[in-house]
This record gives sequence, C-alpha cells and structure tokens, in this order.
Amino acid sequence: MIIPTYRSRALSWASQLLTHQRPAWRCVSQRTARPSSVIPRRFATSTSEGAKKPYYVTTPIFYVNAAPHVGHLYTMVIADILKRWRTLTGDSDAQLLTGTDEHGMKIQQAALAAGMDTQAFCDMNFKTFEALANAANMDYNHFIRTTDAAHKEAVQYFWEMLDHRGYIYTSKHEGWYSVSDETFYPQSQVQNSLDPTTGRKRMVSAETGKEVEWSSETNYHFRLSAFQERLLDLYKTGFIQPSKYDRDVINSVSSGLQDLSISRPVERLTWGIRVPGDDTQTIYVWLDALVNYLTKAGYPFPPGQEGRLGWPADVHVVGKDIVRFHCVYWPAFLMALDLPLPRNVLVHGHWTINHEKMSKSTGNTVNPFFALDRFGVDTMRFFLAYQGGLAGDADYDNSFIIRDYKKLLQSGIGNLTHRAIGCAKKELRTFIVNGTTGRLPPAKGEDLVFEETVRDTPALVAKHMEELNPRAALQEVVTLVEKAQKYFHASAPWQNPTEHQRALFNIIDSLRIAGILLQPFMPTKSKELLDLLRVDPPKRTLSATAFASDLSYGDGVKKKILFPQLIVED
Repeated sequence: MIIPTYRSRALSWASQLLTHQRPAWRCVSQRTARPSSVIPRRFATSTSEGAKKPYYVTTPIFYVNAAPHVGHLYTMVIADILKRWRTLTGDSDAQLLTGTDEHGMKIQQAALAAGMDTQAFCDMNFKTFEALANAANMDYNHFIRTTDAAHKEAVQYFWEMLDHRGYIYTSKHEGWYSVSDETFYPQSQVQNSLDPTTGRKRMVSAETGKEVEWSSETNYHFRLSAFQERLLDLYKTGFIQPSKYDRDVINSVSSGLQDLSISRPVERLTWGIRVPGDDTQTIYVWLDALVNYLTKAGYPFPPGQEGRLGWPADVHVVGKDIVRFHCVYWPAFLMALDLPLPRNVLVHGHWTINHEKMSKSTGNTVNPFFALDRFGVDTMRFFLAYQGGLAGDADYDNSFIIRDYKKLLQSGIGNLTHRAIGCAKKELRTFIVNGTTGRLPPAKGEDLVFEETVRDTPALVAKHMEELNPRAALQEVVTLVEKAQKYFHASAPWQNPTEHQRALFNIIDSLRIAGILLQPFMPTKSKELLDLLRVDPPKRTLSATAFASDLSYGDGVKKKILFPQLIVED
C-alpha cells in the first residue's frame, strides 16, 4: 500500500504571508545566510469535499487517579502554543482539545482507596486538570471526559465497526500486565527488579519500570499483526516528530507485532465501557481513551464529513512514555476502519529534577499550581517552552526559572523596551513614520546587518513552527532580542537620538515584531508589549511581521516596566 507523504514541498502559507511584503532591494555586501522561502508543508487542510478543514491539535487526556504535575502543564503549554500559532497565521477556526481519561484499573483502585464512589471520584478529580488548563491560560475549545455519554457511544460504535470488519476475535491471553501502565507486556519486555523502598523482588516493565503481574484470562483481541507493513510505510512519512523517536518504534514493529488484548473480564475491571453485546467484558482503557480524539470531531462521521470538525488531527502532542499507544495502536485501529490518519504525533521528553525522573514515590514532583502562582503564568510558559526537551529530557529547578526571567525577560526584552522608548523621548512616532516611509538617515554597516536579522526572523520562526519545533521558534525570537541589545549598545542612540533615529526605529520595530511572534508563547506579556507600543489589534498577525510594514503604531508611547522585580519566597 502506498501512503501519501505529508512532507511534500510546496510554497507554505507562512512564506506567502512573509515574503510578499519584503522589499526586493538587498545590500549584497552585507547579505547573510537566509532561510529558504520554501517551507515543507506537512499536511493538507481540506476535507474530502474541498472545504477548509479546521486545524486540530490535541493533548493526551490526563489520567485522574492522581494530581497533575509540571509534565502535564508542559504538554498543555506546547499544544496551546501550536494552536495559538495557527490562530496567529489567520486560521480563526483552529481547534484545541484536552481532557481527562477516567476509566481503567488505576481509577477503580484509587477510588476504592479513597473510599469514594468511582464516578464521584472522577467528578472531583477532573476539575483539577480543568483548573490547570485554565490557570495556564490554555486556549482550548473543548474539554472531554471519557465518562461523557457521547464518548461512550462513540467507543461502542468504533468497537462494533472493528468487529464488523473482522478485526476482533476471542482468545485466551496470558502475559505480564501492568496496572499502572494499563497494558500487557510480552516476556521480552519485562525484567526482575528490586523495590528500592522495601527490597522486595518484583517483575517490572523494562520500558517504564512499573510493576507487572502475571495474568491469564479469556478476552477479546485486535488483529494488530495485520498492520505491520502499513505502519512501517506510515513511519516513512515523518509521522513521528522529532524523528529520533521513530527509531525504537520502527525497530519494535519490524521485529513483529502480536495481536492486542483489547478487553478485560468484568470481574477484574468493572470501571469502564462494556463491550457491546457482552456485559462480561470491559473495553481496554487505551482503545477507549484514544477514541476521544474522534469523539470531539463528531464521530461517527456522516459520509464525506470527517473534516467538518477537524478530523484528522493535525498534531497529537504526547509524552515519550505513550508513544507506542499513539504511534502503533492508534493508527492501526484507524487503518482497520479506513479512517483518515492523524498528520503528526509530536513527542516530547520528560522533566527531571537533578537529572532524575520525577516520581511521587520519591517526592520529587513539582506542583504546577504552586509554580504558576510563584513565578507567574507567562514566566512559566516561557521557561517550559524555552528549556523544555522535545528530543530529550530537561532538568527543572526554581533557580533556572529565576535565571531566565532575569536575563532573558527582565534584563532582556523588558529593559531594552524601556531604554529604547526613553531614548526616543517624544520623537518615537516621528522616527516610526520616517522608518516606514524611507526618510531615515543613510544606513551604516551595522544597521544593514541588524535589519537583515529583523527581516529574517519571522520566516525562521514560521519554519520551526511548521516543523513542529516551538522551542527552536522561541529561541529565534530570543536571539532577535539579544542581537537588538548588542545593536543598541553598539549604536549608542542615547548620545543623539535624532542622529541615531535609524537605530531607534530598527530596535522599536524589532520589538514590535518580537511582540507579535511571542503571542503564542506569552499571551499576556506580549499583549502588554504591543499595547505599550500602541500596535493596533488587527495588525498583530503573522502577516504584519514584515520589517517596516506598520506605519500606524507608536503614538503617545510612554515608558512602562514590563517585567518587574521577581519576588519569590524560599
């Protein structure tokens, strides 16, 4: 089977927005390396009937058996940045889904331990995740719960279609089952281990380190083995990003796929969706959970209407510990029903403390609500996006947050904005008019070099965002600000603002452009910056980031402290 690639090269929307306003003139002697104006397009955005499909981003649905930690916050922030970026490009229909996974053995056991009715337990705990999404200023469109009636109906219909097509059968299943991971592991994926707290010998998953127990039962199976070649073809398209994560998946699938147990006997698992027509079996929690992405998109779909509410998803944002479920099981389920596949799965690493994985048992987790309250929402969003690991793990420490705030935000963009406005005094508006109408003093060598940087940055940021790398995109904006600081000190406009009005205009316009580009990352602070510069709201889109393209801003600008002293208590 030939699977179409979503990485075919075409003139992207970002290039079209950013290049049509660029001046054709360049000083050849000062030209620096430029990003290609052709950016690979990852996905189509139309439905089968030709109508524009809403851009659709998802987080995983979070398990409500325990409180959220900073890793959940990071996933939310990355997904939110992708959605807000798409809105910045002019796609006002972009959709973001988040929610909670409320079925399975862990929920059943946690509710029992809490002495609560299981539904009441879920009703209480889902609110914490919803509160975190709101506290993080997440611009989500829908918060889904797997205990919703609409989701139950979608899951049972999905099951019936798999059964109707002959992909489900009954069989005795024996293997190592992890309650924590909610999955069976083959013998090759388990190993002996000692519990560090008790010294007890136990069997654990080699992948996650979670304890497993031997289980023998008769249940339903999905013919996963039938999709080996189609899955391997899918991985050739760049389906998994960053690409480093596809190696283990490809090796695992290439070595052979076993059929997947997709139900548990009800005497073992009562809390979940029953198998249609068989009340003795409960549907496997991961099949149940994955269908949530379809539920929100209106599944089951009327013929030809899959894309009306966003399906297929353009990006599933997931942690590296759930790659197998999203990159093996999920596409195989969809292939079985000939449903469109997600365009990409964006995988990120974990947050560690002192380079050790966060764990409730060792007490080294980070309460995200405390972090947001202590450092501020935009400070945390900035730190997580700037330092977070996509292709690897990242280390979390309060001192790192304070360091980045002081250096990059307070002494960086905040101080530069304050000083540039102060230098211009009451002439800023005149400098902006001169800068956008070609009436500035002649450019010197350092002016041309910096102007080239300002022109290039939006295209570089857009390229990274299309490649699903928000961290690299944010680093480009930070680099622009750092170069603006060096340019400011080299040109010394405070000595004679009128003589150096070209430098002041270049710096102020770089701050305007940086403010626009920072909107997905720091929604509140970027708005403060753009409000301070009096940039009209309709001119805060990606198309407005062309250098010297906005003549209207800068009227009545006054100095303001954007990033005040950070007061944190030990």
